[in-house]
Amino acid sequence: MKQRNPTSKQTSPMPGDNGVLDYTSLGGESSPTLEKFQKVSIIPLVFLIFYEVSGGPFGVEDSVKAAGPFLAVLGFLIFPLIWSIPEALITAEMGTMFPENGGYVVWVSSALGPYWGFQQGWMKWLSGVIDNALYPVLFLDYLKSAVPALEGGFPRTVAVLVLTLVLTYMSYRGLTIVGWVAILLGVISLLPFVVMGLVAIPRLKPSRWLMVDLGNVNWGLYLNTLFWNLNYWDSISTLTGEVDNPSKTLPRALFYALILVVLGYFFPLLIGTGAIPVERELWSDGYFSDIAKILGGVWLRSWVQAASALSNMGMFLAEMSSDSFQLLGMAEHGMLPEFFAKRSRHGTPLTGILFSASGVIMLSWLSFQEIVAAENFLYCFGMIMEFTAFVKLRVKQPAASRPYRIPVGTVGSILMCIPPTALLLVVVALAPNKVMGISLVAVMIGLVLEPFLRYVEKRRWLRFSISPNLQDCGPAYHQWNDQP
Repeated sequence: MKQRNPTSKQTSPMPGDNGVLDYTSLGGESSPTLEKFQKVSIIPLVFLIFYEVSGGPFGVEDSVKAAGPFLAVLGFLIFPLIWSIPEALITAEMGTMFPENGGYVVWVSSALGPYWGFQQGWMKWLSGVIDNALYPVLFLDYLKSAVPALEGGFPRTVAVLVLTLVLTYMSYRGLTIVGWVAILLGVISLLPFVVMGLVAIPRLKPSRWLMVDLGNVNWGLYLNTLFWNLNYWDSISTLTGEVDNPSKTLPRALFYALILVVLGYFFPLLIGTGAIPVERELWSDGYFSDIAKILGGVWLRSWVQAASALSNMGMFLAEMSSDSFQLLGMAEHGMLPEFFAKRSRHGTPLTGILFSASGVIMLSWLSFQEIVAAENFLYCFGMIMEFTAFVKLRVKQPAASRPYRIPVGTVGSILMCIPPTALLLVVVALAPNKVMGISLVAVMIGLVLEPFLRYVEKRRWLRFSISPNLQDCGPAYHQWNDQP
């Protein structure tokens, strides 16, 4: 039987009603209480992070096509040092400082104010939805060699729609189920590459790893591929409120996932580029299945294709969970209408899931390269705000509780953010004009959407609420509104 929480109110000044607008707490009969839902433990969390970031080597093929074996392998060794480790460390510190759903939206709101927190949420949600539109595309790219009808046309459209609906239903059934499914899918997805490595040992020629042609490098495709395959460490923060003992679990899970991600890219690249002659033009989506056929036969190719399909399922589920819980967290802070914060009987944010799934379906017509470039562009804007919020909170609130603190001072925090910020600017500068134009339009929509929602709130056309279950950690959304 569903329980009903006692009603409590929090206020924040808005024009009208003597400058005060009452916020009614969430937790009515349509939203089950949080205590009844099982929290996510460390092992499922590791694999959720793994799927948020990686999901295996599927999708790294374009790095070889763009730059050759040497730069591809080198990139997946150096890029984590420049980008992945700083992002994971910041996620660990900020996620334990603000252990609640919404993640980076809460960080930016606390440092820069609710307007920019909303912009962060808009760009990162849109980037996540674009990212999720990629997984049905990759899924079908790996199956089209076995089922040619899926290469295009009506059968491909139907397949994308059905796959999206099935995976969306799995997301609806509960985050704990998604976490344990992620473990199973992760093991199955990586196992064929272990076998492929053993089969490839007699054929390995290390000299192939050193092949490089600096005069024939597509730097835009190269950097976008590296960036896409090694980002989104912060996405797990949007569901920190669902994690068991996040102050200890989150940093450990990020550390273990980092090792798993880097190894999951590095060794398959060594196998693929070292075991067969390198023809760069062949290295595109799904090429690992062709390599598997060359090395082990049809049975190994089928295994890799099945692993790819399962991997894309895992990535879709993890991203859908992150995106939908982000919307729930924003609603709990009064940034979105209250109905975004309502939970299903499985504890999942039903409205957020439906909105995110609708975006995935609408964007699934884009090509692989267009999806990667578009999401990277929007993601860059959001990450710049995250780095700014991290540094500002270190400066303005140095004594605030941080169960995990990166062992650097204020100067070290600034220096740590410089290399990844420079990388973000390079990725933005290399974006195609079409992608840049569309992305800037998306940014402009967010700039006007926030004041429009505040107007809707003022007119009481929709109900906005602040959850009474939020912890008091820094200037949250309603606290900023209290300022004159």
